Amino acid sequence: MQGKAVSEGIAIGVLTVYRKHIRTGSITGHLGSVDEISRFNSARAEAVKQLEQLRDTATKEGNNVNVALLNSYLVMAQDPAYVEAVEKRIRENPLPAEVAVEKTRDSICRLFSSMDDEYMRARAEDISDISDRVLRILMGQNHPVVSVPDGKVILLADDLTPSETMQLDKDSILAFVTRRGSNLSHTAILARSMNIPAIVALDYPSDCDGKMAIVDAYSGTLIIDPTEAELDSYRKRKEELELREKTLAALKSEECMTLDGKHIGLMANVGSIEDIKKAVEYGCEGIGLFRSELFYLDRDDYPSEEEQFKAYVEAVHMLDGKELIVRTIDIGADKQEPYMQFKHEDNPAMGMRAVRYCLGHKNVFSTQLKAIMRAAVYGPVSILIPMLISIEEVWQVRSVIAEAKTELDREGKEYRECRLGAMIETPAAAVISDLMAKEVDFFSIGTNDLTQYTLAVDRQNTALEFICDYHHQAILRLLNTIISNAHDNGKKVCVCGELAADTTFTGDLLRMGVDELSVAPGSLLKVKQAVRGSRIKV
Repeated sequence: MQGKAVSEGIAIGVLTVYRKHIRTGSITGHLGSVDEISRFNSARAEAVKQLEQLRDTATKEGNNVNVALLNSYLVMAQDPAYVEAVEKRIRENPLPAEVAVEKTRDSICRLFSSMDDEYMRARAEDISDISDRVLRILMGQNHPVVSVPDGKVILLADDLTPSETMQLDKDSILAFVTRRGSNLSHTAILARSMNIPAIVALDYPSDCDGKMAIVDAYSGTLIIDPTEAELDSYRKRKEELELREKTLAALKSEECMTLDGKHIGLMANVGSIEDIKKAVEYGCEGIGLFRSELFYLDRDDYPSEEEQFKAYVEAVHMLDGKELIVRTIDIGADKQEPYMQFKHEDNPAMGMRAVRYCLGHKNVFSTQLKAIMRAAVYGPVSILIPMLISIEEVWQVRSVIAEAKTELDREGKEYRECRLGAMIETPAAAVISDLMAKEVDFFSIGTNDLTQYTLAVDRQNTALEFICDYHHQAILRLLNTIISNAHDNGKKVCVCGELAADTTFTGDLLRMGVDELSVAPGSLLKVKQAVRGSRIKV
């Protein structure tokens, strides 16, 4: 059977269907609208409390993916539109709280699921998870019943919500297969974060509980009741993959050097201290992209200078002399919180975000810059500015840096000068990269945004995957231009987008003259292997 692979891997084991055991039939009797509204809001308050506890646990574990997902749940659970929809059903029909929650859930999920936008379809999971949690509390079932037998299993489900997935015993799950979902769904995101094979959008039969199966989460294939020949073939393939992992592990201490002796800097893209631990473990040469905006999410106010300073110092100490490149806050678009008070934008991806937001909120920007420069006392730290489109923006950034240094001098706080880098991720920055190279110390090319802005393609829209081509001739020409302009001005170039982790293209990037590659921690070793197998002079 064929679905969509969203988290790579192979699993061989017994199929088990996940059953929630939530009673969903209509409940007779009515205690009065006021009492039922009170019951609903009490149950909702308890659901919020449970989600906050789960978020606190995820925060302690350093799992930023789970923290972000749970935070989105908390926002939805307290959404006035959702609350009003349930209360309206109770008042106007009238209905018991359980039935009102159930009907509201089904109505909103049908609406979201019918939308063309994949992101909005995925949001149906949020409403479903919140509503099911409230239903369990109303019915006295405060915890979901997870039917997973002893031993390791392949878990089948219509879909899995983040809170359900997080409460499963990860050691007992070989793989996830769900009927619904997409590459952007919570199941996919969590499976990747837990390194568990997963396939979504696969309509498995209802009578397969307890059967042996193979999950091929490279091709998106589920094989139920496999033949002995199929089992033997996939067992051998699993052994080969495990051997490949061991071979890659042996490269941790090896130099990232091409066959003809050119050293290539191998850096990591991270968003948390936990990510830095993994990157160091895999032998990174530094952090090429620290996504600092995560400090600003899942909270009620901006982080203080001291809070940021301590986090950057912790990162510097972990790197033990290796460079930390901090990308300044790239908030806006889909990364914002209520306290930031963003105005509505019809096209936020091209709106008030990244450096534009920073230059419009210089007190917020200056606070971050001061924390970064203070952390540089303890080791090499550089500043990377995202979403630049003009030389004037670079001048404005340098002006804010100068003001921040004056404040630090006045406050008697020790700091160090930091190198300043430009993210080249807009066509404008690419076209004027010859001028930009004279104003900054290094370039970092963000190929994800550069591709979507150059090709006018939303890279998260699966319907347009067939034309979102990172190897498009226009992108390759821009890369050559950027690299050539940087080198003409004596500046180094790092590639930190998805293209950097594409090992089929590693040799091409190196022959273009790229000095450094920055990738997710899990991709470091395979990229190093590709570099060591490449030759620049052909």
